Amino acid sequence: MTTPKIQIRDLYKSFGPKKVLQGLSLDVNPRESVVVIGGSGTGKSVLLKCVLGIVTPDSGSIKIDGEEVTGMSGGEREQIMRKFGMLFQGSALFDSLRVWENVAFGPIEGRGVGREEAKEIALKTLGAVGLGPEVGELWPSELSGGMQKRVALARAIATKPEIIFFDEPTTGLDPIMGDVINELIKKCVRELGATALSITHDLASARRIGHRIAMLHEGKIIWNGPVQDIDRSANPYVDQFINGRAEGPIRMPVRPL
Repeated sequence: MTTPKIQIRDLYKSFGPKKVLQGLSLDVNPRESVVVIGGSGTGKSVLLKCVLGIVTPDSGSIKIDGEEVTGMSGGEREQIMRKFGMLFQGSALFDSLRVWENVAFGPIEGRGVGREEAKEIALKTLGAVGLGPEVGELWPSELSGGMQKRVALARAIATKPEIIFFDEPTTGLDPIMGDVINELIKKCVRELGATALSITHDLASARRIGHRIAMLHEGKIIWNGPVQDIDRSANPYVDQFINGRAEGPIRMPVRPL
């Protein structure tokens, strides 16, 4: 039996009285692309932060390649983190670094690669996301939103990670550029042979980049299955979400005027 690349069991996390994750369990298998969907504020970003060690869960288990990572020391976690790449929501480029330096940041800081070699890696990686070497000399402020997202994707894959996280990869993009990013994500994950875990509320993106979709609601995964099965999930929460209906079991808290 294949060991999951990421195995999460009974994960709980609260912030004061606010219960965010309430017994979440999820497996992501090697070379698989899993997309977690759910409304805003349902805990998708907290899930990623727990796996990355940015947030410490209250209880539960997180294993990477069968190795428990909750409670790991700094040095041990640093070794595990070498397996990861991350595309942040909003791109999160460093304004004080040129584009090529942003892409080269991982190889230089995380792998100890020299600047000249790292620049070669950066320019080659930019080429993989459809950006020429001239873009490498620009500053992030000189880029459009779509170009910033492509640079952020290049930065995420520059170290050839085994696992890539995508946090709302199409947020803020028009439908055409969103589809360009979706196709680049599929291409990069396939060519790297990477495992991908994405979070989004964009169902069109989820359908494009995922092999499997999992829905997060009230701190738990309430449904997961192959992308092609989501339209016949027979789950009223999933049905309401994918059809964008205000009426249904998911109630949005609305205060009177």
